[in-house]
Amino acid sequence: MAGGKEIKTKITSVKNTQKITKAMEMVAASKMRRAQDQMFATRPYAQKIATVVSHIANSHSEYKHTFLIERKVKRAGVIAISTDRGLCGGLNTNLFKKSLGKIAELDEQGVEIEVVTFGSKALSFFKRIGAKVTAEASNLGDRPEMSAVIGPVQAMLSSYAKGEIDAIYLVGNVFVNTMTQQPTVTQLVPVVPSVESELSHHWDYIYEPDAKEVLDNVLERYIESLAYQAIVENVACEMAARMLAMKNATDNAGEMIDELQLIYNRERQASITQEISEIVGGAAAV
Repeated sequence: MAGGKEIKTKITSVKNTQKITKAMEMVAASKMRRAQDQMFATRPYAQKIATVVSHIANSHSEYKHTFLIERKVKRAGVIAISTDRGLCGGLNTNLFKKSLGKIAELDEQGVEIEVVTFGSKALSFFKRIGAKVTAEASNLGDRPEMSAVIGPVQAMLSSYAKGEIDAIYLVGNVFVNTMTQQPTVTQLVPVVPSVESELSHHWDYIYEPDAKEVLDNVLERYIESLAYQAIVENVACEMAARMLAMKNATDNAGEMIDELQLIYNRERQASITQEISEIVGGAAAV
């Protein structure tokens, strides 16, 4: 029963793989809860500073920060946020498709592109397609720190302030729920004014000590907070996608084991039937 032995070995191998995927699913579920806690903890700050910047963009301050001034786009920067590891379904693939769609759109307009990447998967992807990568950050871990985000983002903001690039776009995953992670493109600068009705009237803040100093700091913090929030969201997306991918792998392994077990039983039954037939045939011959 050589065939039966091979099937038995394969069943054992699939069972071992199933144990690994099940363990990875449980680890991802645990990390996802922690990542969600961090994501929900940082959202209020990001939302509040976004509201403040929307007010500023709709105001008529005498000082106009460079991040608020639109200009003809000849060069653009793309900040792409991916994972450092794989085994998370189509999370990175969908993100790269979204990135390539935006790059193709800009390329049709004759815009030159430079890229800043977060995550080793994005770095290897954009290097592979020959994109110009000006800065990168990898191995941020499951609980990324703001200090690790500031450097690459500031590099691109500095290029914008010098006039070397004319627009910056952020491509990242938004955590909708455990089953859904949505890749999105957000224009970071120039800042797009909100169209909310409550912001449509004309007014301004009273700045202390002066508008320039306040706006310089607020707008930089705003861009950094958006990038950091996107990275935190991506961690939650990664854990949710990995948990789902490992659950599917575990379920598929279970189905494969059932199918192999059925084949093994049929092989064993056929072997036993053949042995009985040989015994009966031998006895009849005697």
